[in-house]
Amino acid sequence: MTDMNTKAKFWKCALQVNPMSYMPAYRGTGHGMTEDEYNQALVRIALENNIAAIGLADHGNVNGVDAIRAAMEPHGILVFPGFEIASSEKVHFVCLYPEDTTTDKLSRYLGNLDLLDPENGVRPSKLSAERIFDRVDKQGGFIYAAHCTDDKGLLNRKLNQVWQNSSLKAAQIPSTLDALRSEETNKYWQILLNKNPDYRRELPVGFINAKDVAEPSDLADPKASCQIKMTKPCFRAFKLAFQDPESRVRLNSDISEQYYSRLERLKITGGYLDGIDIDFSEHLNAVIGGRGTGKSTLLECVRYVLDLHPIGPSAEKQHREIIKENLGKTKARVELTVCSSRMNGKRFTLSRRYGESTGIQDEHSEPSNFTPEDILPEIEIYGQNEIYEIAQNPVSQRRLLERFLETGQSDTEKTIQEAIAKLSENRKKLTEAQNGVAEIEDEVARLPKLEEQVGQFKGLGIEEKLKIVPFLETEKRLLRRATEKEGPNLEKGFQAIRDNLPETVFLSDAALENLP
Repeated sequence: MTDMNTKAKFWKCALQVNPMSYMPAYRGTGHGMTEDEYNQALVRIALENNIAAIGLADHGNVNGVDAIRAAMEPHGILVFPGFEIASSEKVHFVCLYPEDTTTDKLSRYLGNLDLLDPENGVRPSKLSAERIFDRVDKQGGFIYAAHCTDDKGLLNRKLNQVWQNSSLKAAQIPSTLDALRSEETNKYWQILLNKNPDYRRELPVGFINAKDVAEPSDLADPKASCQIKMTKPCFRAFKLAFQDPESRVRLNSDISEQYYSRLERLKITGGYLDGIDIDFSEHLNAVIGGRGTGKSTLLECVRYVLDLHPIGPSAEKQHREIIKENLGKTKARVELTVCSSRMNGKRFTLSRRYGESTGIQDEHSEPSNFTPEDILPEIEIYGQNEIYEIAQNPVSQRRLLERFLETGQSDTEKTIQEAIAKLSENRKKLTEAQNGVAEIEDEVARLPKLEEQVGQFKGLGIEEKLKIVPFLETEKRLLRRATEKEGPNLEKGFQAIRDNLPETVFLSDAALENLP
């Protein structure tokens, strides 16, 4: 690792790597490699998978540490030496130590943990888990619960008081958290998420994948490594990450490609700040520093090159003064490199000299016609004094809120109008339904009266007389059809025949007069 790392990022770490002797001793099979071949294969696969650090964790054995460390270090891969140990409760833990820990010191650390049989690494210690925690902590090491959901794991053994010990910072799980949401393992899922009151911790543990690497090919398995956020990989930074595991410890399955806009680099040429060249972290979300360290100046330079203006009048005045003082006297130039999600992850360099407008170049150094607003359309910048001013000024508060409320306002209004239309339609249907119910109730109320009338008609024999009514109605319908429909059709037919009769002039009296 170089000394040029200036910002934190996630580094891949494999924390349960075993030496060449592990597989024949504990798996009963060989891998057909010499120690040197085995170690070189580890190096090759570690490089292929971008592994920055490994933790050595053979069972009660530190003999292979020096050979693996000698193979890894020339390639910039850190080695945290250590070992796996079982407590008196027969629970397995992995103990890791700083990268510069010698084998002799490591052997003393192991001896201090009181193994029942130092020659047999799988035999447990005389010490309880919590006493092992104390001793490893005093040795300056780091301890995590190995395969905590398996047979010899901490959660499987149901030792809740050990789980709640604040010295335990990490636990190895076999895969992802979601994979534990089955009926059989849901109890572990509840504990790991700190939802089980019997196992609840003040601070949660970090979840890691650290599958046993018994042969070099195992190192390529995503479940053999995890991601630790550090500025420069080292044991001190590694331990520190587990003080805040929720933000600094990730499984490989948690890391996905993220396309988001970000500020990547700020450079100033000329003026009081000449030579400033800052590479920002990809996950930068705050600038922290003591009074007078330049936080506001940095922020105002970013605001200036993006052509953004403060909300409040006092903040606007301060912005102009800072820019004039630091850039104006020598017409200094601010250069900002950004990555834009709006432009599908492309990079742009925005530059602005004092008194001029912002110029933009694309990632090929060609001039671009885009504006800062096109590239970073929703960026908001607020200085600490500006936030205070906004809090004191209702007008500024309203302006601030309006900027946020504009986003999605038309969609919200459309949703409201659709809801109003549906309510109106429902009201109409309800009114119609109520009217229909009233009509039905009126008809039902008339039913007894109508039934009584029917009874009277039957008593008068009207029912028998009325039997002829259907026949009369049929006759009436046929007569109406004959007179209204068929009659005119017949008349039209007769008229057509009359129109087509031949002339009879040739049979007139005058024509027949002289015939015998």
